[in-house]
Amino acid sequence: MRLPIAISVLFVLLAGSCSPESIENTDIPSPENAVLVEQALLDIVNDHRTSLGYSSLLFSTVAYEYANTHTDYMIAKGSLSHDNFSARASSISSQVNAEYVAENVAKDYPDAATALENWLQSPNHRKTIEGEFTHTAVSVKQDASGKLYFTQLFYR
Repeated sequence: MRLPIAISVLFVLLAGSCSPESIENTDIPSPENAVLVEQALLDIVNDHRTSLGYSSLLFSTVAYEYANTHTDYMIAKGSLSHDNFSARASSISSQVNAEYVAENVAKDYPDAATALENWLQSPNHRKTIEGEFTHTAVSVKQDASGKLYFTQLFYR
């Protein structure tokens, strides 16, 4: 007879601990931007470009919005990715009439200079940084363990 009582108590405890609110209605906080790192990266990317004779990239608030969303996504996932890049590129293109969009991502670098140094060692990342783009935005955020995640979007 004790077993049915224990099951009833367990059911009441479990039912009482569940929230009727769905995850869709819950405001999931996103990590704060590491604004100083973002600005440093924008500055050194432009310094690198101008040292090679390329034009400086203009900051884009539209690209920044999409970069932030993707950085949050990577942090939630716990890994780097270019997941959903086609959708980001299409949305940016339609909002600003861009003809070409590209993206660099990184994580675990302690600062902007190290992230840029590593991107420049990769032929594909270097090609993007030195590409014929006019606008950019970079989102840098820290996960719960203090690791930095970077998303830089470019377009022309």
